Amino acid sequence: MGIISFIGFTLLVAIIAYVSTRKTDEKSSDGYFLGGRSLTGPIIAGSLLLTNLSTEQIVGVNGVSFRDGLPIVAYEVLAAVAMVFTAFVLLPKYLKSGIATIPQFLENRYSKSTKTIVSLLFLLGYAISMLPTVLYSGALAINTMFDIPEALGVGPEQALWITVWSIGLIGSVYAIFGGLRAVAVSDSINAVGLIIGGTLIPVFGLMYIGDGNVFTGLTTLTTALPEKFDIIGGPDSDVPFWTIFTGMIIVNFYYWGTNQAIIQRALGAKNLKEGQKGLLLAAFLKILGPIIVVLPGIIAFYIFKGNLANADEAYPMLVKKILPTAFVGFFAAVLFGAILSSFNSALNSSVTLFGLDFYKQYIDKTASDVKIVKAGKIFGAFLAIFSMAIAPLLYGVQGGIFTYLQELNGTHSVPILAIVIVGIFSKRVTARGANMAILFSVITYLVALYVVRPISIENGTYFPHFLHLMGIIFALALIIMFTVSYFKPRETDYIQEYTKQVDIQNWKYLKPVGFSICGIVLLIYIYFAN
Repeated sequence: MGIISFIGFTLLVAIIAYVSTRKTDEKSSDGYFLGGRSLTGPIIAGSLLLTNLSTEQIVGVNGVSFRDGLPIVAYEVLAAVAMVFTAFVLLPKYLKSGIATIPQFLENRYSKSTKTIVSLLFLLGYAISMLPTVLYSGALAINTMFDIPEALGVGPEQALWITVWSIGLIGSVYAIFGGLRAVAVSDSINAVGLIIGGTLIPVFGLMYIGDGNVFTGLTTLTTALPEKFDIIGGPDSDVPFWTIFTGMIIVNFYYWGTNQAIIQRALGAKNLKEGQKGLLLAAFLKILGPIIVVLPGIIAFYIFKGNLANADEAYPMLVKKILPTAFVGFFAAVLFGAILSSFNSALNSSVTLFGLDFYKQYIDKTASDVKIVKAGKIFGAFLAIFSMAIAPLLYGVQGGIFTYLQELNGTHSVPILAIVIVGIFSKRVTARGANMAILFSVITYLVALYVVRPISIENGTYFPHFLHLMGIIFALALIIMFTVSYFKPRETDYIQEYTKQVDIQNWKYLKPVGFSICGIVLLIYIYFAN
C-alpha cells in the first residue's frame, strides 16, 4: 500500500507539471529560464519554500535542534525578515532591469568581469556544496526511514550510491527538460504535501510522548527539557545569540535576496506585485517552519534520551519510530518531492547561469535562444553527473550536514551580498572595487576557516564562530570597495534603466504586511527568551 501511494502521488505531480507547462515556449530564453515571466504569487511562494525546505534543511536543522535546541530557529524566522527586505528593496531593482540572473544585474551595475566572477562563484557553490548536499541528505533520510539497504540487500554506503543516482537522474529530467515553470509548478504541489506531511511528524511525536494527547505531550516535553526551548544561544551553542547580528543576517539576506537558485522564482514573476505577494506569503509561512524543521529534533532528543551517535539521523529515526504505516508511502513521496525540488531548482539555476552568462557571453555571442537553451541543457547534464558522483563521499561528514553546508556557503555568500547591496545603495562604487572585494573575501574566508581555525583549535587559542567570521569579512569587503572607489571613482554616477519587461508598481499592502511579519519575528524572540 505504501509503495502504491508513493508512486501515485509522484506520478500525479509529474502529470500536473507537464500539463501546466505545455503552452510555455521552452525554446525561448524567457520561457525556459523564467517560465515566460508568468509566475503568480502563490506559485512563487510554494516554489521558494520547497526549494529551501528540502532534506538538508529538514534532516540538518533537526539534527542541530537535537543537539542544541531552539537557537537554530534563527535560520528560519530571520529568513522572513530577509524576504521582506527583498520584497521592499531588491526585487523592484531586479525587475526594473528585466534580468534573468543576478550576475546580469551586476554586469549592468559594475562590469562584465564582475558578472563572470560571480557566475563562476555561483556555479562552484552549486556544484561543490548545494547539489551534492541535497542528494546526500535526501538519500540518507530515505535509506534510514525506509530501510533501503535491507530491502536491496546491500550495505549503507552502497545503498547511498543507488539512492543518490536515482534521485539525481529523476531530478535532472525535471530541471533540464522542463525549465523553470515545470520546476515551479511541481514545487508548489509538493509544498502543500510537505507542509501536511511535515506537520504530521511533530503531531505524531507529541502524541507518542503524551499517550495519544498532543497537548499533554507538549507539556511533558517543555517540562522535561526547558533548556531546549531557550531561543537565546550561549557561547557554546551552534548559534550563539550575537551571531544573529553578524553572520546570520548575511546568510539570510544572501540566501533570500541574491542566491540565484532562490531569487530566480521571483525574477519569473508576471509583475512586481505578484513577486512581492509571493515573497511575503513565503515569509509568513517560513515563520511556521520551526514546527517542521526544529520541533521534531527536540522530540527525538526526548524519545531517544539523546542517545544517537549521529545527530543527522534524529529526524529519520523519529519518523521511522512514530509514523503510522498507512502514512509511510505518502510521506515518502512528499519527502522525495522535497529532495527533487532543491536539486532541480539549483540545477535549473546552474543551467541558466551557464547558458546566459558563459555560453552566450564567451562561446557563441551570436547564438540563438534555441542554441543557448540546448547548451545549457548539456552543461546541466554534466553538472548533474558530477554532483551525483561526489554526493556519497559526504557520508559521515563531521559536524553535521547543515553546518557543513552553511560554512562552505560563506565562501560566496559574503562577497556576493556585499557587492549587490553596495551596488544598489551607492552610485559611485566601481567594478574594480567590487572585484577586489570578491577576491579578498573568498581567499581570506577559505584561509581563515580551513587553515587558521584548525591551527587555533590545535593550540587551544580563540577563533571566532564562523558566523562572526562572515560578519568581519563582510565589513572588510565594504571598506575595500569604498576605499578603492574613493581613489579611483566612476567618471559618472550609475543610473539604472527601466527595461519595461514587467510592470514594477508596488503591491498596495506591501508595507502593512511586511511590517507585521517583522513584528511577529520580534515577538517570537521575546516570548522564547528565557
